[in-house]
Amino acid sequence: MADGAVLVVGGTSGIGREIAGHYADEGHAVVITGRDDERCSAIAADIGAGVESIAFDLAQPETIASALEDVGSVSRLVITAVARDHNPIREFNISTASELVTMKMIGYAETIHALIPSFTNDASVVLYGGLAKERPYPGGLTIATVNGGIATMINDLVVELAPIRFNALHPGIVGDSPYWEGKDLQGIIDRTPTGQLATMAEVVDATVFLLENRAINGVNLYIDGGWMRM
Repeated sequence: MADGAVLVVGGTSGIGREIAGHYADEGHAVVITGRDDERCSAIAADIGAGVESIAFDLAQPETIASALEDVGSVSRLVITAVARDHNPIREFNISTASELVTMKMIGYAETIHALIPSFTNDASVVLYGGLAKERPYPGGLTIATVNGGIATMINDLVVELAPIRFNALHPGIVGDSPYWEGKDLQGIIDRTPTGQLATMAEVVDATVFLLENRAINGVNLYIDGGWMRM
């Protein structure tokens, strides 16, 4: 990896925090972002000495460029941030749908746009989508739509910003993540060929693979233990 920080947007909790911890433990400069400055700073200190933090909200994309203007060089970017919008079409909530679409379609793109001057020559980027785009469920319309957008967004970015690499990761249910831990997921496990759900450590490993393997570019990677095959 060339000189440059690992920037994890949405690095204050869950998988984002685990990715930040991985790279911090490897001795890399790490910057995490979150919406609340005080909380973000405290979590950065907890992850490790030297981990820095920046506060901004992807759902307010007009604030992103100014927040990132002093970030320095960036060699790895991971954007994991998401909002969970249960939004059935029969009771469609325009406000929450707009916030989620703005966050993932415009906020993700504006983050990349703002970082173009900061990316190193060997920079690579992983965007997080999800499998709702393949496995629809009642209330998942907006989630499925934006995840589908992430899957296609990387195709354009690969071409427009070459040689920077862009890939997307689409996790299934991550059984030990804060959102899913403790829930009854046996029905999902029974339909998963490996007989077990993905873990946060496995998702981190997949993220690092996409970031570090220089031959991987424009790939949508599912990490679900084969659940999509059943």
